[in-house]
Amino acid sequence: MIPVTSFSGKHVVLFGLGGSGLSTARALLAGGAEVTVWDDADVRVVAARQEGLNAADLRDADWSSFDALVLAPGVPLTHPVPHWTVDLAKDAGIEVIGDIELFCRERRMLCPDAPLIAITGTNGKSTTTALIAHLLNALGADVQLGGNIGIPVLDLEPPQSGRHHVIECSSYQIDLSPGLDPSVGIHLNLSPDHLDRHGSMENYAAIKERLVAGSRIAVVGVDDGLSAEIADRQDLARMPVRRISGDLDLPDGVFVKGTSLYEARDGAQVKVGDLAGIDSLRGQHNGQNAAAAFAALRALGFESEAIVAAFRSFPGLHHRMELVARSGRVLFINDSKATNADAAARGLDSFDRIYWIAGGKPKAGGIASLDQFFSKIAKAYLIGEAADEFAATLNGKVDVVVSDTIDRAVVDAASDAALDGAAEVAVLLSPACASFDQFANFELRGDAFAAAVRDLDMVQISQGAD
Repeated sequence: MIPVTSFSGKHVVLFGLGGSGLSTARALLAGGAEVTVWDDADVRVVAARQEGLNAADLRDADWSSFDALVLAPGVPLTHPVPHWTVDLAKDAGIEVIGDIELFCRERRMLCPDAPLIAITGTNGKSTTTALIAHLLNALGADVQLGGNIGIPVLDLEPPQSGRHHVIECSSYQIDLSPGLDPSVGIHLNLSPDHLDRHGSMENYAAIKERLVAGSRIAVVGVDDGLSAEIADRQDLARMPVRRISGDLDLPDGVFVKGTSLYEARDGAQVKVGDLAGIDSLRGQHNGQNAAAAFAALRALGFESEAIVAAFRSFPGLHHRMELVARSGRVLFINDSKATNADAAARGLDSFDRIYWIAGGKPKAGGIASLDQFFSKIAKAYLIGEAADEFAATLNGKVDVVVSDTIDRAVVDAASDAALDGAAEVAVLLSPACASFDQFANFELRGDAFAAAVRDLDMVQISQGAD
């Protein structure tokens, strides 16, 4: 735990009692703050009181006695409308912040030079965060991994000299972190997502940009136009920036061409490694992730050869292009974290012959933007609420089976893939949808896929990496 001493002796009100909210309340108390908590869900309030937290209905509170509102990242700050606690905080003239901001303040007090690597982007941030932590561990560094990737940031060990904090940041968390100041800030890419929470693509992009704007060294993906503009603005502000790409030749920066990794300076491009044969880093999107990780560690002073060698032991991330099993020529890939079309495009781009399991709770735009990959899809197996919509989009372009459920889709796809004569085929769960119609989260959806694969009556099936 990181005790939050920056609010010692002050009265902090906290709203949102999920995992990160409870973690933050404990850290504030450990640092000497008075903390009052609340949540709109009665069951969470009861659980907080059972833990000994001071839970009181904030509608009846005297907000003039509070010094700050700490908001859980899942609670609306601005859109579609501010949460009622935000309005009360603004009326009282107190700041509204989140747990990442509290971490940054403690880091500045305890050890401002302790390495902090913060990662954001619409897609790929979890893989990149996990990859950077893996590389640092492999190279013998003291590493703390957390944030949006699963472990609340204030549950980590405190900043100290030589200890590297590797933190994934969502747009919600960045929006609540005005003092975010990483040693290395990484922005990967931008595509439409969470617009209901940010109001417009312009607002969403501006929030993402804050992470690199406050960093000592920025690493910025330039494979989409909005992100390339962010890199250009770093230049204009005379801030250090390293461009990265999984697709483009760069005169300065780090990029992947095919499977080869290049580092370029002043127009001189030097091949520093090869990603061929690393299943966990297959595909152009993972080329960008690898380029980001390489650029970040180079910025921290690590040697090229050591970084490249450590890539080969990266096991990958659960539910993101995860090889869960292999049966002869057939790969079973769990890409359940692909919850929008842009993320699914990264999976579809990674294989040449695909039996695609897609669907769930649809997002705006559907899958029409994936038409460039339809020729790779031998057949699609559609599940959940989006099945009819996706079937209409694919009509006349891809053979479709409406399987409805994950279990049925796996059986259908595996049976067809076993008869395919291609050198390698993939049964790919890459849903391009949220999971909430049939599963509480994408992790449970991915687990259901893996369980259905294990239940297949197929000979010589071998499990992939966990």
